[in-house]
Amino acid sequence: MSTSITCTSLSFAWPDGTPVFEGLDTAFGPGRTGLVGVNGSGKSTLLKLIAGQLAPADGTVRVAGEVGYLPQNVTLDTVLRVDEALGIATRRAALHAIEAGDVAEEHFERLGDDWDVEERALATLGELGLGHVGLDRTVGEVSGGESVLLRLAALLLRRPDVLLLDEPTNNLDLYARRRLYAAITSWPGVMVVVSHDRELLDLVDQIADLRSGEITWYGGNFSAYEEVLAVEQEAAERMVRVAESDLRKQKRELADAQVKLARRKRYGQKMYEQKREPKIVMGARKRAAQESAGKHRIMHEEKLAEARERLDDAVEAVRDDDEIRVDLPYTAVPPGRSVLTLRDLELAYGARVEGGFDLHGPERIALIGRNGAGKTTLLRTIAGELEPVAGEATAHVPLRFLPQRLDVLDGELSVAENVARFAPGATNNRIRARLARFLFRGARADQQAATLSGGERFRAALAALMLADPAPQLLMLDEPTNNLDIASVRQLTGALESYEGALVVASHDLPFLESIGITRWLLMEEGELREITPEAVGYPA
Repeated sequence: MSTSITCTSLSFAWPDGTPVFEGLDTAFGPGRTGLVGVNGSGKSTLLKLIAGQLAPADGTVRVAGEVGYLPQNVTLDTVLRVDEALGIATRRAALHAIEAGDVAEEHFERLGDDWDVEERALATLGELGLGHVGLDRTVGEVSGGESVLLRLAALLLRRPDVLLLDEPTNNLDLYARRRLYAAITSWPGVMVVVSHDRELLDLVDQIADLRSGEITWYGGNFSAYEEVLAVEQEAAERMVRVAESDLRKQKRELADAQVKLARRKRYGQKMYEQKREPKIVMGARKRAAQESAGKHRIMHEEKLAEARERLDDAVEAVRDDDEIRVDLPYTAVPPGRSVLTLRDLELAYGARVEGGFDLHGPERIALIGRNGAGKTTLLRTIAGELEPVAGEATAHVPLRFLPQRLDVLDGELSVAENVARFAPGATNNRIRARLARFLFRGARADQQAATLSGGERFRAALAALMLADPAPQLLMLDEPTNNLDIASVRQLTGALESYEGALVVASHDLPFLESIGITRWLLMEEGELREITPEAVGYPA
């Protein structure tokens, strides 16, 4: 079929009544589609509606074939065996029973025609870089990034007709991302992917831009989309200038007409008072003048209204997407000041920092390495959330840590209440003024944290961190660009450029790291931390 997903008059709103879609009509056909849009526009919600995870308030979603869905936050039961997570445990057990000589009919029924199930599973794991993960291991033995790939492997083994991926590269290291890109490139069916990863979006066949509850289609990948959008926006801005000029012209003409009409009125009144013509003639002239003046005024007012409408239409076509405005507190650190000291540090789960490591002044440290190498463990130890097995980690300045999972927020509290927890001395007005700069204006500041999208959770957590007292002179971020739209990543980059304290960022997003002026690169590899040169950053695949 040419169309695999059809949404007809689709409507959905959150329990508090906030509308997400109202009468959305769209369809997704064969090939790879990149679904883009600002945070909170409804991308993840649309995928959940297509996958059947949410029910629409009105309208229908029809999908031709089986759907495979990879959610934004992958959670797998840590006690599951890998073959159970892949959904092949029953068939694999039946295969082993038959191979051991048990020819019971039930084993053949369970296995069906899938005699190569184990080989396919191992091959799929190998293609995704999980060849070292045995089918009898437990999910708890793999890293967070590997669990994402494990969930994707389960979907690929099912061979669904439609594959829905929501931010699949979140938490994946460079090695895992390359494997994911290869899997996406070779995918033969229908795919809809939500992502802020430019490299991934450049692998798709078309872009679906979700904005204000409607989808606009663009052929080609993300780079082609940006080029077309730039041309459209340049034309839209030009139309705004033309409409503004026309509006000024109509205002001048209306003002000139009003002056002329006022002069005529004064002249007519003067002639009436001097009684130079018969009363009946002057009365007729007065009525005619009033009628003519009324028509004249109405004509100019209509032209002015039309000019205003054209300007409104032109302005509507210009994108002015709200972006977070992060005004970081004054946190300057002198170049020679000691900020952080690590000495013979041995971390939980086996990672270590041999000898010593010192951070001075406003240095900018990039912490990179494969999933499961120990980067998050190191940051949590420095932040005091984990006790070191041995050695010491000492921060000499106020520090704040924004974790990858954004679990600093209490889901039961509102956004404003969460921020107030970190800044008990701040007034309600100050909190709300700051939240407005993070796009939580008015009633949105009262929204429950549990209902926020991934990008909104990041903004709320960052606002809480920035308002905290005392302000951080050492800022540690763990995968900060996860769940952020591309506009917000740019804004975060701009904000960090103005930050005058020390910065430690764990990230797999190399373009982002390069954009924030990293001064030192640290690689966590095989349980050890070592400094590397910028040229060696692309660690081996």
